[in-house]
Amino acid sequence: MSVENQTASDGPRESRRTSPALPEPRGILSSLVINTLRAGGSSGPLPIDTHDADPYGDDLQLALYTLYELHYQGFEDVREDLEWDPELLGLRRALEGRFLGALRANCRSTDSAERALGDLLLEPVGYSRTSVSHHLQRDGELWQLREYAAARSLYHLKEADPHAWVIPRLHGRAKAGMVAIEFDEFGAGRAEDIHARLFADLMADLSLETAYGHYLDAAPAEVLATVNLMSLLGLHRALRGALVGHFAAVEVTSPPGSRRMAKAMRRSGAGPAAERFYDEHVEADAVHEQVVRREVIGGLLASEPGLESDVVFGIEATGFLEDRLGARLLAAWREERSALRTPLPTAG
Repeated sequence: MSVENQTASDGPRESRRTSPALPEPRGILSSLVINTLRAGGSSGPLPIDTHDADPYGDDLQLALYTLYELHYQGFEDVREDLEWDPELLGLRRALEGRFLGALRANCRSTDSAERALGDLLLEPVGYSRTSVSHHLQRDGELWQLREYAAARSLYHLKEADPHAWVIPRLHGRAKAGMVAIEFDEFGAGRAEDIHARLFADLMADLSLETAYGHYLDAAPAEVLATVNLMSLLGLHRALRGALVGHFAAVEVTSPPGSRRMAKAMRRSGAGPAAERFYDEHVEADAVHEQVVRREVIGGLLASEPGLESDVVFGIEATGFLEDRLGARLLAAWREERSALRTPLPTAG
């Protein structure tokens, strides 16, 4: 449903009324996944060879993203039971191994969880020159805000869903704290306040298409990798500590970044819904930060101290992929060109 066709009679804006179309392939691996889904499943073993694939490249990341989406909204004209197709699951495992292996090689911190969390509260020297939110607050133009929102829509239109997978794998203080935060993310019982709905409202203010998955073909690999990390960690019980670390990194860094984004939206005249989304995160995530540090991580490590290195890995991997995405966006914007694979139409 387009922005223009979304009317008051539709009730609360719901970006996930329908499943998106399958994306366009970007290489051998993504072609294999997408063609198998179009064919209604595999007729036999799939040729799996990921050894030479770029773990952060478009082809592998799109293949992995497409397979993960079977566990969320699925795709138009794709059978729902393919979520558990054994051949596709085998391919997913190989893709995950390539991605996870690269992340472990790039993120080898030996810090304690307390130190890793403390570092998130300190902006390194020169951060304002490498931070997307600093750039958008200070120099960002409306077209750049629109690109940022389109890119982030792949996560924000399902915000909190990947993290919810960890709830059955926690207990005690960690579970109680996680559920308390997720309750807020899902609107505290009010459909109109679900954060994914608030982001759809933000997109409408920016004259963007609000349909779930609409900007998948435009999103570069750096965007897909940030979303794939959440799905990877959420879908594996063995990675529950890393998922908690990822969640902590998001919640701890959200208030200052959201404050800058709210100012950027006001400066550009983006609209009240665009401002509200980030204002909501400044207020809510300031509280969430304390809960995630004391209850979620504190509770998890009190009961399972052996997961501390996994928590740190989740924090480090999140920062690593976010830095890669930030570098992609800023490099393009400073040259006055689109950071997306397909530039957005001019806002009406």
